[in-house]
Amino acid sequence: MTTQRTRSAGRPTLDEVAALAGVGRGTVSRVVNGSPQVSPEARAAVQQAIKELGYVPNRAARALVTQRTDSIALVVSESQQRVFDEPYFAGVVRGISSALADTPLQLWLAMAQTQAELQRVEHHLTSQHVDGVLLISLHESDNLPRLLLERGLPAVLGGRPVGAGQDISYVDIDNVGGAKAAVSHLLGLGRRRVATIAGLQDMGVGQDRLAGYRLAVGSQGLVAYGNWSEASGAAGMRELLERDPDIDAVFVASDLMAAGALRALRDLNRRVPDDIAVVGFEDSPIAAQTDPGLTTVYQPMEEMGRQMVGLLLSRIKGEQEPTHVLLDTHLVQRASA
Repeated sequence: MTTQRTRSAGRPTLDEVAALAGVGRGTVSRVVNGSPQVSPEARAAVQQAIKELGYVPNRAARALVTQRTDSIALVVSESQQRVFDEPYFAGVVRGISSALADTPLQLWLAMAQTQAELQRVEHHLTSQHVDGVLLISLHESDNLPRLLLERGLPAVLGGRPVGAGQDISYVDIDNVGGAKAAVSHLLGLGRRRVATIAGLQDMGVGQDRLAGYRLAVGSQGLVAYGNWSEASGAAGMRELLERDPDIDAVFVASDLMAAGALRALRDLNRRVPDDIAVVGFEDSPIAAQTDPGLTTVYQPMEEMGRQMVGLLLSRIKGEQEPTHVLLDTHLVQRASA
């Protein structure tokens, strides 16, 4: 007589998996929790039973055993509009996702800019909810690095921290070296009045790209400030020309701001690069779409995301020493310079 196994009416249980596999409940638990103390034969039988029954482990119960949630958080201290408008964020997230593809970890994304949003995120960032945290686009006033240190929650920052959080691991781009190389390129072309549109100065990236500019031009220099948006790049370009109509080159601290600067120059009937050469920073898709094509500094955004995950996994495993990774940049030449 042949009997047909059928799934239980409700959610399959650990006991049902054990019965079907012909092993004890403890063996099933060890397989589900990834313990190596199971024979290959028993592991295969349990895995087959899980497949047949459609068993899904209870994450809450598993967390009690492993002291892990199998979840990590990516917190971006920006508005949704900026996150979805700027290619930088998409590149970093792609790198993070690719690095997590072969792990059991689930990623959840939080964008927090207002005080209410930050409070909700802070409430969730505990070891009961996540195993670790990735933070990008931090501003000097952000309290999250200090909070995570106090809670003992593993964390890695994307970008050099400003203010609190100096003892947390981070992955950064060589913003100083990249900016210096960009301005040196302009000077090498014979440009003598090189200005800059700098980014926000409450962020390490903004400070470092301005520092690289100043290393290249010495004590000379003309600076306008933007907030990374295209509109602020256009406004910064107009401000620079009002202050010095004879500038012949500009280094812009992001491609999006550089696109705004190019638009302003076109509106003012300034030819690029004949009258003014322009260099951006990032080598985002925007750089190949502007008219003329934008000379820019390449930054490895996807690699940044992968490196952040690697450092976070090390911290989750108990490697306590903060580690800092600095990624190289290089100049990509197009028609604007």
